Amino acid sequence: MSTKETEKTPLFRTYDEPEVELAGCGATLPCNPKRGLHRYLILIIMCFLSFGSYFCYDNPAALQDNMTRDLGISVSQFMGFYAWYSWPNVILCFFGGFLIDRVMGVRLGAVIFSLFVTAGQVVFALGSFTNKYWLMCAGRFIFGIGGESLAVAQNTYAVKWFQGRELNMVFGLQLSFSRVGSTVNMNVMQPLYTFIEKWSTGYKCLGIALLVGAVMCILSLLCALALGYFDKRADRVLKRAKISTDEMIRIRDVKDFGFKFWLLCVICVAYYVAVFPFIGLGLVFFEMKFGLEPGTANTVNSLVYIISAIASPVFGFLIDKIGKNVFWVILGITVTIGCHALMAFTFATPFAAMAILGLAYSVLASALWPMASMVVKQHQLGTAYGIMQAIQNLGLATIAIAAGSIVDTKGYLILEVFFLAWLCIALIAAVLLYLIDEAQGGVLNKSAGQRKAEREKLEEEQNREKAAIN
Repeated sequence: MSTKETEKTPLFRTYDEPEVELAGCGATLPCNPKRGLHRYLILIIMCFLSFGSYFCYDNPAALQDNMTRDLGISVSQFMGFYAWYSWPNVILCFFGGFLIDRVMGVRLGAVIFSLFVTAGQVVFALGSFTNKYWLMCAGRFIFGIGGESLAVAQNTYAVKWFQGRELNMVFGLQLSFSRVGSTVNMNVMQPLYTFIEKWSTGYKCLGIALLVGAVMCILSLLCALALGYFDKRADRVLKRAKISTDEMIRIRDVKDFGFKFWLLCVICVAYYVAVFPFIGLGLVFFEMKFGLEPGTANTVNSLVYIISAIASPVFGFLIDKIGKNVFWVILGITVTIGCHALMAFTFATPFAAMAILGLAYSVLASALWPMASMVVKQHQLGTAYGIMQAIQNLGLATIAIAAGSIVDTKGYLILEVFFLAWLCIALIAAVLLYLIDEAQGGVLNKSAGQRKAEREKLEEEQNREKAAIN
C-alpha cells in the first residue's frame, strides 16, 4: 500500500458554517457538530475509516513465507499481489477526487469504496482457500480500486469537519493511525496463522487467516456508514451548503507544469519503490540473512510503520516551523541509502537500520508532498497530485514484479543493489531540484521565516492596493 498514503492535499476549500440556534440533543457537547467534543468523537471514527485497508494491504508481507509455501508460488508471483493493487490506481488516482466531489458525494463515496475494499479482501481470502492464484489477484485488483480512493474520502471528511481549526494535526493523526493498522497486521497475522494451524493447514489455513482481514474491512465499512450518518446530520443541523471545489482534474494543465514538478515525480517514484516493495519482501529477507524467527522478522519489518506513526506528525510540525524542504528531502534519501547499504553489506542488527529507515521515510514524506503546492498553481493542485500518485502507483506495480523476479533469479543481495540504484536516482533528482530551485530564487528551500515575511509583504501590498482603489 503505498503510503497511501495520507500524505495528499485536501480536495475542498474553506467554507463558512452558518450560525444557527441548536436545541435538545443537538445543543449538548457530544451531539453539537460545532463543539470540539463532537468533532473529536467524529475524528476517532474517521481514523478507523482506513484502518482496515491499511491492515490488509500488507497481509502478504506478514505471511510471505506461508504464502509462497502453501500456494506453491514464486516470489515474483507473490509480488504480483502488490502489483495488482497498484494497477487500478494508475488511473483512479486522477478521478477519485472527482468521483467523490462531483458524482457520488463523500458519504456515498466512502461507503462504496469501503465495499470495494471489503469485497476485494473477501475474494482474496476465497482465492487462497480454494488455491486459485488468479482469483487472489482479482481480489487484490478489487481491493486496489477502493483502497486509494477511500483515503481521498477520508481526507475529504477531515477537511469538511476541521478546515480552519486543527486540520494539520488531524492529517498527522490520520497518517499515524493508518501506520498503526499496518503495524498491527505485521505483528498479528503470523501468530494468528500459527493458531489456526491447530485446526487447518496449508492454503485453507491461509485463507481463514486472510478472512480476519475482511473482518477489519467490515469495521471500516461500519465507520463509513457512521460517518455518513453523522455528516448528514451535521449538514441538516448546521444548514451547511454544498461544498464546491476548484481542484478539478484537468489533463490540459500538464503542459503548464515546470521541470521542478517532474523532478518531484522522479523523487517520489524512485524513493517509494525502494521502501514499500522492500517491506513486502522483508520477512523472508530477515529470516534468511539474519536468522530471525518469523515473529521477530515481522517485528523488524514493521519498524518503519511503527516509527513513522510516531515521527510523521512530529517531523511535519518541525518542517512547517523550519522550512528548507529540499534539504530535508536530500537528508531523508541519503539516510535511506545508508540504511539499505547497512542491511545489504553487513550483518549488523537490522533493528537499528529499520528504525532509522522509519525516521528517514517520515522526514521525506513530510517534506516532499507539500512542495508540489509551491511549484504549481492552486487550481492545478488536484491534477498535480493525481499525476504524482499515478506515477507512484505505476512505479510500485512494475517494480514489485521486477523485485520478485530478481529474488527468484539473483537473490536478496542483488535486490538490495537494485533498490540502492533507485535511491541514487532519487538523490540525483533531489540535488538537481536544489540547484535549479536556487538558480530560480530558491523558493522550495526557503526557511519558514522567509516564507512568512514574504506572505506578510504580499498581504501588505494587497491591502495598499485595496485602499488605493477605495
